[in-house]
Amino acid sequence: MVVTMPRLPFLMLGAVSLLAGLAAGLARLGWDLPSLAWADIHGPLMVCGFFGTVIGLERAVALNRSWGFAAPAATAGGGIALLAGWTLQGAALLTMGSLIFLAMAVQVARRQPEPFTRLMALGALCWALGNALWLTGASVAQVVAPWAAFLVLTIAGERLELSRFLPPSKWRQPALAVPLLLIGIGAAQSVIAVGPAWTVLGMGLLLLVAWSLWHDVARRTIRQSGLTRYVAVCLLSGYVWLAVAGLLMPALDGGPAGPAYDAALHALFVGFVFSMVFGHAPVILPAVLGLRLPYHPMFYAPLAVLHLSLALRLAGDLLDLPLSRQWGGLLNAIAIVVFIVLTARRVIGAAKRGKIPA
Repeated sequence: MVVTMPRLPFLMLGAVSLLAGLAAGLARLGWDLPSLAWADIHGPLMVCGFFGTVIGLERAVALNRSWGFAAPAATAGGGIALLAGWTLQGAALLTMGSLIFLAMAVQVARRQPEPFTRLMALGALCWALGNALWLTGASVAQVVAPWAAFLVLTIAGERLELSRFLPPSKWRQPALAVPLLLIGIGAAQSVIAVGPAWTVLGMGLLLLVAWSLWHDVARRTIRQSGLTRYVAVCLLSGYVWLAVAGLLMPALDGGPAGPAYDAALHALFVGFVFSMVFGHAPVILPAVLGLRLPYHPMFYAPLAVLHLSLALRLAGDLLDLPLSRQWGGLLNAIAIVVFIVLTARRVIGAAKRGKIPA
């Protein structure tokens, strides 16, 4: 039996966290915005309020259990609570949502005991642990590595699932164990401030990029056309930014602050994660909302702006050019907003033409 739940409100509340998080990020860069009071919750809004809600909704729809929708409901509510200034209540809701999300991931892994479901469950565990630590007083800098591991492992699990369509390889899954182990060790070390945590995490990311470039179906689908090629371009360009993040992360062992911190984290969260969002949205949104999202070559425009502006931002970070960093960050936000507007217009246009199934 298909569980019928209103899904658009979850996405809209997640979008509130996204837009507020973007504004908070711009305030951190020095832009004069009224969201300056939100600057300290930029990371929680983006990772937990937005990504947590969207991924949680996707997982709840796939699991098809009414209790699963409590996860995106809690994280969406947590984001709103943070914006209202209720930091403790917001952190508690985000932690609750991530724990329900973890329960969903465990149930999926038990129902379908495959390496990719277990990998995504491990990512869910990283997110729940990071949220619990933040709730109990850890700083965002202390938990950002587990949050990053949540998104990286979730995406890696999804790509591992699709690698089943490639010719069989006895080395595909064993080769993935090493980068995953390094990512896990690096994330754990960053929390307890022991050893070269960020160097280990960066090595794990670099090895994951190498694995992905060899085993991801995008390496083959890039030769096709239309939506299939667009998705491949998003994925492969995202891997480039993940490699950049991995190369920059050893600089963070001297302290998670300063230009290198901004450059490494945004190469990962903006360059890698949002490239994946841009690429997967035309595929995932129809499954989540039951709406068609017709592909159009215009989707390349925000993707190009995202990459060029991120390069401008990182140049500002690494060459000590504050204006370059500021304008790069502003154009990052504009690229994301343009993608959202373009996506919404394509869905609405399809609806008016009667292409959305009842």
